[in-house]
Amino acid sequence: MKKLLLLLCLTASTAAFAGGIVETVCHDKLDKKGQVVKDKTGQVVQDCKKIKVHKKLEATPVPEKK
Repeated sequence: MKKLLLLLCLTASTAAFAGGIVETVCHDKLDKKGQVVKDKTGQVVQDCKKIKVHKKLEATPVPEKK
């Protein structure tokens, strides 16, 4: 039973990370007035997130209905 549970966990974890490239996207942080927020040294504070980007596939166009 433990072996089966371990096998299921490994299969699920590898399937979750399959495909796509992880990239970091950063945007300048804004306050309520819409102005850029700066830290003590005067540099702009940024909000960064990691997103997964998938490769777009080429396809044939869909024919129009008559």
